[in-house]
Amino acid sequence: MNRRTRKNRRKGFTLIELVIVAVILALLGTLVVPNIVKKFGKAKHNIAKAKMKLVEGALIEFQVDCGRFPSDTEGLGALVVMPDDLEGKWDGPYLKEKQLLDAWEQPFLYIAEGEINPGSFDLISYGADGAEGGEGENADIYNDE
Repeated sequence: MNRRTRKNRRKGFTLIELVIVAVILALLGTLVVPNIVKKFGKAKHNIAKAKMKLVEGALIEFQVDCGRFPSDTEGLGALVVMPDDLEGKWDGPYLKEKQLLDAWEQPFLYIAEGEINPGSFDLISYGADGAEGGEGENADIYNDE
């Protein structure tokens, strides 16, 4: 009978055991979660660079077919919809509309007369915050890299 009462009493966890588990989980959360979030931000940055390379390739293909890059007024939309003056030259669409967005679903900024790439074009993604400047995940990405 004495053994049964010990077994019945020992079915749950003690308060100390629960506190120890909570402390271990809190420590793991403070050490692991920030690293995962940082790696996720870096992955998005790399995805934006890869998407930018795709847009660069489409712009070069457009230039080979049409003899020029899209103007600032036409923008990257000229890769999806034929500009009026390029009948017979334009062999697009060169990309889908969704491919003109960076990893944060913001459109790439296109500058026909490049300031960063004189004699060519500039492509810019303003990073996670969508604003010029920033560091880390918010850093601007240019097609000069």
